[in-house]
Amino acid sequence: MPAQYSQQIRFLFWSVLIGSYIMAILPQEIAPEIGNLSDKTLHFLAFAVLSLLLNLSYRMAWWKSVLYLLFYACFIEFSQYFTPNRCAEFLDVVADTIGIGIGLLFYWGYKKLEMICENS
Repeated sequence: MPAQYSQQIRFLFWSVLIGSYIMAILPQEIAPEIGNLSDKTLHFLAFAVLSLLLNLSYRMAWWKSVLYLLFYACFIEFSQYFTPNRCAEFLDVVADTIGIGIGLLFYWGYKKLEMICENS
């Protein structure tokens, strides 16, 4: 990835991270509804995007990005436990974990395409 994009990708990562936390701790009655998507689908999509952006933004071992994002997923559920009209759910963490894995697959696919383009 060209160097001029790295700061923009980092800004995007942190924006999505902060935005997802704010959305997660808003009381249910004032949280915006995003289409007809289920709660688990939203968790999955958010963490797939976070996983992809984290790995594009920072050079780290894949397992470290998984640990960081799993910690964040658990932190969200812990926060929701104390949020009015929200509850902590184990299945949310499962959806987050699947999203993290899919985000990593997209990242690895991107890196493979990048290598192919560099070698041609």
